[in-house]
Amino acid sequence: MKILLTGKNGQVGYELERSLQGLGQIVAVDRSQMDLADLDQIRNVIRSVKPDLLVNAAAYTAVDKAESEPDLAMRINAEAPAAMAEEIKILGAAMIHYSTDYVFDGTKAKSYGEDDPTCPVNTYGRTKLSGEQAIQAADIPHLILRTSWVYGMRGKNFLLTVLRLAQERAELRIVDDQHGAPTWSRTIADTTAHILAQAKGARHAKDWWQRSSGLYHLTAQGDTTWCGFTNAILEHSTIEKKPVVTPISTREYPLPAERPTNSKLSCDLLMNTFCDLPDWKSALVLCLK
Repeated sequence: MKILLTGKNGQVGYELERSLQGLGQIVAVDRSQMDLADLDQIRNVIRSVKPDLLVNAAAYTAVDKAESEPDLAMRINAEAPAAMAEEIKILGAAMIHYSTDYVFDGTKAKSYGEDDPTCPVNTYGRTKLSGEQAIQAADIPHLILRTSWVYGMRGKNFLLTVLRLAQERAELRIVDDQHGAPTWSRTIADTTAHILAQAKGARHAKDWWQRSSGLYHLTAQGDTTWCGFTNAILEHSTIEKKPVVTPISTREYPLPAERPTNSKLSCDLLMNTFCDLPDWKSALVLCLK
């Protein structure tokens, strides 16, 4: 199996290039080789590589900046996946794509299921939802994996920001009224690899994809707030002089893009279909080690 992996230098893409080893021939590209803002380049790369599977780990993820760059965010998060899906259909191949908890408005009291109505409250969420819909409309074998609060030891993310600020400040004021599941980028990559190993091991791959294609939620289990996540990071970090963590409300920390209050996703469908997922605290401890 030839696998074309986009976004190889991103948080999830970096882990995927390692987790997918042994599942096929991996052709990993970064932005310099395949810029998702250039639809012609996307088509040319796919036609050149001719993959059996496209794993799209690249995206426009600057949530606040997207409010001032809606056209660019839409091109990368929606038009690019649409172009990918069109090319994948011509090849008779399959596609894996990652989406976000931000497709929901956060007003539901319980965890969101895959069938719950979507209603994004910011530009980033709207563009990611459009990307999902484009792939679904292409009628190709696909897995769309929605995740949340992604962190890791690379790139820009909440974990690395907390570790940096904790060494610079005596107090951290952190939002405590948004709920979700912090998800390690390696959890996403390893789970993807585990799912693909099942596909590879199936007697008839085409039947497996026909049976398994669809939308799934993939996050660590359990939930917390950004403040709770911060306390856990500091508890398991090696920082000796830890700052005081003060809980604040979303209203006290205004940002250009609105955030959903509830980002909890139910992963029962994925776990009942493919494999278990780790608790968010356990994954965090492993990441920090």
